[in-house]
Amino acid sequence: MTQPTPLKFLGIAGSLRRASYNRALLAAARELCPGGVTLDIFDLAPLPLYDQDIDTEAAPPAVQAFRDALWSADALLISTPEYNHGVPGVLKNALDWASRPPQHQPLSGLPVAIMGASPYTWGTARAQAHLRQTLVFPSALVLSQPEVLVANATGKFDAEGHLVDEATRTFVHGLLVALAAWTHRVGRPPVTTEQANLTPA
Repeated sequence: MTQPTPLKFLGIAGSLRRASYNRALLAAARELCPGGVTLDIFDLAPLPLYDQDIDTEAAPPAVQAFRDALWSADALLISTPEYNHGVPGVLKNALDWASRPPQHQPLSGLPVAIMGASPYTWGTARAQAHLRQTLVFPSALVLSQPEVLVANATGKFDAEGHLVDEATRTFVHGLLVALAAWTHRVGRPPVTTEQANLTPA
C-alpha cells in the first residue's frame, strides 16, 4: 500500500503576547501532529501594517518571508483569540498581506484549519466565524469540521504554557488528522518557482 505523501503545515497565532494561550496551543499542535506531518510556526510580529504603497515588487522582507512560507506549505493552521467578538487586528493584517496580489496570492486553494483558545466560557466561536468569512474572498479551502474551541483556557495550560488538558490534546490531534486528510483530498498542485515569485504590478 502506498504511503501518503508527507505534509508540511504552517501555523500562525493571532496574538503577539508571549504567554498567549493561542501561541501555546500552536506549540502543542506541533507536538501532536500525526505521522507524516510537520508543523512550522511563523511569528506575525515583524509584519508591518498593510500599506499598498509599500506592497511593491520589493515587498518588506517580513512580508515576503510570510508569503514564501505560505507558498511552501501544504496547509495552514490558524490559532486565534477573540477580541471584541472578532478577529484580532494582527491576524487580519497578516491575511491582508497574504491575499495580495489578488490575481495570484498564496491563500488561493490552500487548505486551512482553525482553532482558538480563550480564558472565557464561550471560547472563540465568534472570532472563528469571522475568520471563516474573511477567508472566503481569497478562496482558501477552509476545513469545516471538527471545531476546536478551547474555553476556560486558564486551567488547561500549566505555568510554563504546556497544554496539559488531555481532552483538549485529543481535540487538537483530531483537527490535525482531519486537516491532513483534507489536504490530501483537496490540496493545491505543487507551486513552481515562477508562481511563487509573482508580485503585484
